[in-house]
Amino acid sequence: MPRFAANLSMMFNEYAFLDRFAAAAKCGFKGVEFLFPYEFPVDEVASALKGANLTQALFNLPPGNWAEGERGMACLPGREAELMRGVEKAMLYAEALDCKTVHLMAGLTPRDVSEERLEATFAANLKEVAKALAPLRITVVIEPINRRDMPGYFLSWQEQARRIIQRSGALNAKVQMDFYHCQIMEGDLTRRLEGQIGQVGHVQVAGVPDRHEPSEGEVNFPHLFTSLDRVGYTGWVGCEYRPRGRTEDGLGWASPYGIKGASA
Repeated sequence: MPRFAANLSMMFNEYAFLDRFAAAAKCGFKGVEFLFPYEFPVDEVASALKGANLTQALFNLPPGNWAEGERGMACLPGREAELMRGVEKAMLYAEALDCKTVHLMAGLTPRDVSEERLEATFAANLKEVAKALAPLRITVVIEPINRRDMPGYFLSWQEQARRIIQRSGALNAKVQMDFYHCQIMEGDLTRRLEGQIGQVGHVQVAGVPDRHEPSEGEVNFPHLFTSLDRVGYTGWVGCEYRPRGRTEDGLGWASPYGIKGASA
């Protein structure tokens, strides 16, 4: 049975961030993920996580200036030193949270740099980031993101991600396979999962096309959850969706997997 992690950047927004951990645990989640923890002191995040008896499944490395529209820098030549300073910062959180998977964001495609140079830069940076995190037994994942939600994002295809990982030579680098993004860009989810399961380090879900509960839209998630079991995936499944209303009211889709609304 899949192990679900609540994405606290999108779910349980009825609560202050540090209160979302307890809310997720109350609904039966055993793990959580989020985008970025850096605006909160590391000891406060660790206290909220451990106080709720949860596992930290994933968080993102610093993405550059998010408020100004940056979405990572791994593919951007000239940003290497800044990237590695971000890795040092993230390591403090990863150690305190005992988090074994972090996401390295590619960045937006500049107009004046060739695709080959961007890919080479991404692969080289992935190699260095993975090397820095290897002593902590951390896996670095890279995620193809659809270009409708994030126009201009450099990494959008599953094969592209696998190629960059192979080019990097990093043994602790894998693909973050978000079924929502993959469906929008490529489809054929079951066969894509089967074909690359050995390279999948993290999975995420959301209904397509509106990114609400997985019970909505065009994707048969019960089938995919069964497929994850069948292919032997044992990692976390991040619930990176925007609830239509109160998070607890929309958890009916997860009740077969031991997760229920707070009032259930």
